[in-house]
Amino acid sequence: MSAATDFDASAALLEQVRQALANGTPLRIQGSNSKAFLGRDSAGEILDTRSHRGIVSYDPTELVITARAGTPLSELHATLDAAGQMLPCEPPSFGDGATLGGMLASGLSGPRRPWAGAVRDYVLGTRLISGSGQLLRFGGEVMKNVAGYDLSRLMAGSYGCLGVITEVSLKVLPKPRQCLSLSLEMDRQKALTQLAEWGQQPLPISAACHDGERLHLRLEGGEGSVTAAHDRLGGDPLDSGYWSQLNEQQLAFFDPGLPLWRLSLPHNTALLGLPGTQLLDWGGAQRWLRCDAPAEHIRSAASAVGGHASCYSHGLLDSPFQPLAPTLLHYHQRLKAQLDPQGIFNPGRLYAEL
Repeated sequence: MSAATDFDASAALLEQVRQALANGTPLRIQGSNSKAFLGRDSAGEILDTRSHRGIVSYDPTELVITARAGTPLSELHATLDAAGQMLPCEPPSFGDGATLGGMLASGLSGPRRPWAGAVRDYVLGTRLISGSGQLLRFGGEVMKNVAGYDLSRLMAGSYGCLGVITEVSLKVLPKPRQCLSLSLEMDRQKALTQLAEWGQQPLPISAACHDGERLHLRLEGGEGSVTAAHDRLGGDPLDSGYWSQLNEQQLAFFDPGLPLWRLSLPHNTALLGLPGTQLLDWGGAQRWLRCDAPAEHIRSAASAVGGHASCYSHGLLDSPFQPLAPTLLHYHQRLKAQLDPQGIFNPGRLYAEL
């Protein structure tokens, strides 16, 4: 994309928010709407961020990039790739037009998450329009600037309920020098046991997924360490495109069928006795489940081991995200009241109480 298509539409977005506040009109914040299937439906006038786009600054030597919320993720990736750099958290797009703002608002991370960190871990600063009609800035563009850092991180996974994200500064990293994908034949329990053991060793694993029959691994790092790990682990070659298909939910497992659940579990959790079929991602910390069992049964099983479960089949449940404990919900409501006192931003998208 050429610089001629870059555009700062913050003034227009701010005016739309102020008009909505004056009229008491709720706003439905969206970019390309690629994550619309996640969470609850939210009514309101559409506030489209896609006109507010473009990379504001990028210095590869500083490992920091700043871009407007409507910037397509594809543009961001292309710019970083040209400099031999990347977003280590591998955020999924779920569509060609996915935007930077949607990436942060959904807070979703890809296969590298357990080894490299989540989206929120790479957020250095944000600009956003608050529910009082102000354009605010939090954090900065250098890693040691921590002023307001936590509030910027709160935008990750907020699904637009706290404000309109207009700009994001992110830490980036160099791409690994060597990358190799392998597939090993072993059952799920053996894979979980083996991954727990490998996790205590200096192996350059950056992705691990068990599809029900085989364990798939990605090794990344220097040529020597990747080669040594390959010699030790063995396995058959695996097309590196597998990880993108997994991340974008394009594998056959994700074809329409039984309800799709995402289970987020503590590291080294044993297999859960749930019906249906499972795909173990993040070395077992994220598990995709195809199952038509009652939501209470699935969520109880996840909660019993310290995890939680979210339903990725849109419209199946009134509360797709696992309901919050009363104390936690109270703090969420207080935070919402502080940043969005009139409750106009994506009302009810996360929870009916918000």
